Amino acid sequence: MNFVFDIGNVLISYKPLPYLEGLFPEKSVAEKVYKTIFRSPEWEYLDQGVLTYKQASEIFCAREPDYEAAICLAIENVYDIFVPIAETVELLPVIKDAGHNLYYLSNIHVEIRDYFLNKHQFFKLFNGGVFSCDVHLMKPSPEIFRCFLDTCHLAPEDCVFFDDIEENVAAARNEGINGVLFTGAQCVKRVLLNTTC
Repeated sequence: MNFVFDIGNVLISYKPLPYLEGLFPEKSVAEKVYKTIFRSPEWEYLDQGVLTYKQASEIFCAREPDYEAAICLAIENVYDIFVPIAETVELLPVIKDAGHNLYYLSNIHVEIRDYFLNKHQFFKLFNGGVFSCDVHLMKPSPEIFRCFLDTCHLAPEDCVFFDDIEENVAAARNEGINGVLFTGAQCVKRVLLNTTC
């Protein structure tokens, strides 16, 4: 079986608002920066690989000039938002040792992709995968799932896909992939147990 993982909030925690609230003492500043950056269309353009951080930062600062310093600080420290989820990461070598393959399928920026691959050794356990920024496609579009299957030369029925967003899980199922809504490491353990019985 091929175990396919989303990254954000599955392998690595992604909770920008609580992080920003710790970075900025004034809650109003944290909320403004969160809305300006993380709820913007540009954040998706970064995932699509059609915009750089420099370009996005210029847009954010032009949109909210009174918050330029806070926006720049948030962008400079963006990598600190992402923290590995130990309970899931610890299962990766267990999955490999059980004879299964590991793949990733994630909406992600070029800069964050490079940071993850260089920072976290557990990515070396993966057989491959697809990042949205490399193919200019994003979940839940059916095209990215087809691209993933073609790129990795996999049959959909031989894959189980874990994602924390229901829409992405439904899209995977529409392509014949076994989609599982990720609610914690326990759901991965259940699938692993069922495939090794």
